[in-house]
Amino acid sequence: METLTLGVARRLTASPKQRDSAFPAGTGLRQTRAGGTVEHIRYRAEWLVVSRSESSPKKSRFMTDSLRQEIAAAAETVVVKVGTRVLTRQDGSLDRDRIAELAGEMAKLSRHRRVALVSSGAVGAGMNGLDMTSRPRDLATLQAVAAVGQTRLIEAYDDTLRKAGLHAAQVLLTAEDLNDRTRYLNVRNTLFSLMRLKAIPIINENDTVAVEELMASFGDNDRLAALVANLLQAPLLIVLSDVNGLYDGDPQRAESKVIPTVASIDEEILGLACSSHSGVGKGGMSSKLGAAKIVTSAGENMIIASGREPEVLSRIMDGEPLGTLFTAQGKAVTSYKRWLGFSAQPQGKLFLDAGACRAISANGRSLLAIGVTRVEGHFVKGDVLALVSPDGREIARGLCNYSAQELRAIAGRNSDDFQELLGHCPYQELIHRDNLAVT
Repeated sequence: METLTLGVARRLTASPKQRDSAFPAGTGLRQTRAGGTVEHIRYRAEWLVVSRSESSPKKSRFMTDSLRQEIAAAAETVVVKVGTRVLTRQDGSLDRDRIAELAGEMAKLSRHRRVALVSSGAVGAGMNGLDMTSRPRDLATLQAVAAVGQTRLIEAYDDTLRKAGLHAAQVLLTAEDLNDRTRYLNVRNTLFSLMRLKAIPIINENDTVAVEELMASFGDNDRLAALVANLLQAPLLIVLSDVNGLYDGDPQRAESKVIPTVASIDEEILGLACSSHSGVGKGGMSSKLGAAKIVTSAGENMIIASGREPEVLSRIMDGEPLGTLFTAQGKAVTSYKRWLGFSAQPQGKLFLDAGACRAISANGRSLLAIGVTRVEGHFVKGDVLALVSPDGREIARGLCNYSAQELRAIAGRNSDDFQELLGHCPYQELIHRDNLAVT
């Protein structure tokens, strides 16, 4: 069975009203055409799969997917994320043979594309080097183990890359590096320079100084990989894990199947995530779906696949439908708004009424004070703020034109009142649409 471009492209270009009127939820359509049968399948509330039953065998080694081929062909920059459990054996020791295989594939991929790797495994490698059998629980020991393991991890990649005439370049980042706009741009410039020098950036969180990022799944490498993909404006992020993709049920049940394509990450899709834990890794399907939401919201694509599959990167880039593809939501977002919407950390929150939410989300309008119901936090003019809907969801982020003290005075008021309330009115908008990113 082969996934085709036709139905997915139709889903991406047709309006919800057109799709719903054509095929009600839960229905399908079969059309007989030369070369086989085309089947349009609706999964829950979204189009997910269009497949063809071949009337004759394909000549190529693997079945291919036209949409994936197009995405791979257009991806001049590719970010690959490798999870801890892909790089370690059952006993937690570093699997140098698997690292060598992946490094070889990265070298091959870099011949015609810019490639960056976000690699977990530092803690696991350190545990192996220090003869530890379980992941430390206290922060100081975790940081020390990561420091030991990071050198072993980079050395393992570099051994293979040097044979291909390439170099492994260690890049350690903290959340603040991507939060600060100047440092954000410096990181991007450095990564592109490394690629020009025939080096593959091997990126990881700087675990030896990170605190919250190391201890909580909020800062795991799935999210870091998504932020790096946004930083580089990479059309494709490939997440290699110990799972085959996103399943439509409990992965432990035989009847559960991998969903080939996800066109929209809604509540039902998020509900399919199952937390997974082991002694060496952190971050399960929930964190991967969070990463997919970041990437697809920025207008790019992401694939979750098994890192234990042979030649997995080559096969994905050839268009073989391995794992789950999460397709881009709309047009690619500019570099500035990627930083604003996903990397910059909010210093406060503005709670909005339903009308203001519609104006921002649906109509691309600026935020006016009259739509603000509550102000939370301490911030100054120019800080990044999160905009929150009445039901508590973050809908956007933006750079505010007023301080927290000023905003509390004008929240819910018309801009004509600013002069009387503040003694001045430098801006009609609290956040101009040019400095606002829908999340």
